[in-house]
Amino acid sequence: MLGLLGLVVVGLIGAAAATGWDETLAQVRKLSLWQVAALLGLSLANYLLRGFRWHLFARHLGLAVGLSASFRHFLGGFAMTVTPARLGELVRMRWIKRETGWAIDRTAPLVLVDRASDLAAMAILMGAALASSSATISGGPFVTALALTAAFVATRPRLLASVANWGHRATGKAPRAFARIRRAARSLAPFAKGGAMFAGSVLALIGWLAEGVAFYLLLAWIGADVSLSTAIAIFLFSTLAGGLTGAPGGVGGAEAAMIALLSLEGIPLAMSVPATAIIRLTTLWFAIAIGLVVFPIAERKSLKVSHGLENA
Repeated sequence: MLGLLGLVVVGLIGAAAATGWDETLAQVRKLSLWQVAALLGLSLANYLLRGFRWHLFARHLGLAVGLSASFRHFLGGFAMTVTPARLGELVRMRWIKRETGWAIDRTAPLVLVDRASDLAAMAILMGAALASSSATISGGPFVTALALTAAFVATRPRLLASVANWGHRATGKAPRAFARIRRAARSLAPFAKGGAMFAGSVLALIGWLAEGVAFYLLLAWIGADVSLSTAIAIFLFSTLAGGLTGAPGGVGGAEAAMIALLSLEGIPLAMSVPATAIIRLTTLWFAIAIGLVVFPIAERKSLKVSHGLENA
């Protein structure tokens, strides 16, 4: 995590040095403490809405967990955001297993619908932003379609099982992995009805919209002339594109995409570089900071509950 952060900081410092320190620092000084607090508040709103969504999904699956436990699991998982493919966030399932006794195979649908809900919300929001924006983002429609397709497949039990069967037949390898996907697909059945997926996607859409608005406000506060729809489209595209690079947390790819897209909108590097650094600090790294605070609490609590169940 520190290594990744160091690489990003070095890259941003290099870009800032190339454009002139005085100009870059001048943009940063334009922000007041209340404006930084507003950016953090909008990001926090996103995390809380998605945390509540996690709770709704957990209850819909049949898990007897309280709201505080759901928030503890969801927020604590943020500490592992910058692991490859964010697999470290599966620690949430380990905590649930300790506290409820549910095997990881039974709770796997939580991760699938959580990801699918985010993808669906981000794709819909980005599609609407692209449609109402004058900006042309090459690859925007493709990334939108890809996110919607992934969300659709991940929430269709029969389709996901068929994909697993096809993958196994086509490769002839990793039978256990494909078997796990089939079991996860069968366990998705509760989310195919009841409106949980729709409600979760609405919460996610509002949450991601909050972060998109935060990016727009940040650009406006430093003097960049970008419309709300364009700012939202750039933020979401960069976030999704960064994830597609495979880099942990999209680190590196998201920043590069954001700076490049802002440059195409006529925003000078003296503005785009600090804006990118600040929005990533108040979104991705703020989430990781929250996760690092909650993680040890969630770990201790899960062990305590586990020991209590064993001694009961």
